[in-house]
Amino acid sequence: MTAAARVAPSCLPEPLLARSQRMRSGEDFRRTIRRGAKGVQPTLVTHVLPRSRVPGTDGHTSVGFVVSKAVGSAVDRNRVKRQLRHLMRERVGVLPAGSRVVVRALPAAHGTDSATLAEHLDAALARSGAR
Repeated sequence: MTAAARVAPSCLPEPLLARSQRMRSGEDFRRTIRRGAKGVQPTLVTHVLPRSRVPGTDGHTSVGFVVSKAVGSAVDRNRVKRQLRHLMRERVGVLPAGSRVVVRALPAAHGTDSATLAEHLDAALARSGAR
């Protein structure tokens, strides 16, 4: 029996975003970026497409992340993505139901602490009309 098999299921960490809340389709990303309202901050840009403009939505809010190579190495990009996923998990409940959100990290996001990213994320979401 492996060590992972001996850990009680209640002790395992929760996923950062539920599968139903993750945007996976390239078409969803394109539609949200092209038609959604944009909120710009020094470290990130948010694109929000409300449910009323999303055809055939199932009522779940979905979130996608774009972190390009301009942000840094693979390690740096993954660190930024993890920070943003964690921050969005806390905010997904206050977004309008059924909306689509794309968060695009800018190169300035690399090395930025979570508190600053949280401020910028809140401001960008407010600017794009999500809050």
